[in-house]
Amino acid sequence: MKNVKIFAVAATLSLISFGSFAAQQITQPSGDMQKIGVISAANSTTLGGLEAKLSQQAKDAGASSYRIISVTGNNKLHADAEIYK
Repeated sequence: MKNVKIFAVAATLSLISFGSFAAQQITQPSGDMQKIGVISAANSTTLGGLEAKLSQQAKDAGASSYRIISVTGNNKLHADAEIYK
C-alpha cells in the first residue's frame, strides 16, 4: 500500500513539472521577446491537437512561447506559428 502512495505522488509531481516546461501560446509578443523562427504542424483533426503539436515543436526548438499566425484546412488542419525566446 505504501508503494502505491509513493507511486501516485511521484506521478503527480512528474505531471506538474512536465507542464511547466511546455511552450506557452501568446496572442501578442511583448517588447522583450525575441523571434527565433517559424514552425508548422499538419494533419490534425482538431484545433487542440494542432496546438499540442505546435507547443511541442516550440519546446523542442528551445522557445518559451509561440504565436499562431495561420490555420488552414477542413478535415486535416495545418498551422504556422512564430516562436519566441
